[in-house]
Amino acid sequence: MEQVILVNERDEQVGIEEKLQAHRGGGRLHRAFSIFLFNPSGDVLLQRRAKVKYHFGGLWSNTCCGHPRPGESVTQAAGRRLDEEFGILASLSGRTTLIYEAHDPISNLTEREFLHVLTGLFNGQPRPNRLEIDDWRWSPLDQLKNELAGALTQFTPWLPLALAELTRLD
Repeated sequence: MEQVILVNERDEQVGIEEKLQAHRGGGRLHRAFSIFLFNPSGDVLLQRRAKVKYHFGGLWSNTCCGHPRPGESVTQAAGRRLDEEFGILASLSGRTTLIYEAHDPISNLTEREFLHVLTGLFNGQPRPNRLEIDDWRWSPLDQLKNELAGALTQFTPWLPLALAELTRLD
């Protein structure tokens, strides 16, 4: 049984709950992370989430997302999931945080996350785990922003929010 860390609006731990239960009934605020890997040209690595994912399956998203386990730091968890999903080892830096909420009408689950956004550089060949990722691609940032402006339904709801925060920082 996978667990997530419940937090308050200051990212202070207030409990632990089973992952799917934390996403039911309007969702409970929990700690999460999103990774954006860039290549030397500045393109971002995107993934199309596997259709079998428990929520937001089949949608394009940032490089990797996940939840720290109890006792695991955000950076440790991000490195673990990046390896599990893409077979990538990369140095990651925390860039910003945000709180967001998104409901998936297909699964009837709700994301309510205190999201840590991390970035890193990667110049290699990803080895995607087909249980996690249906497809992947490198995208120039301007192209991704144009796509987000015209077709939000093809992307996870947290992608444009996290990308906007990263862009605001640059």
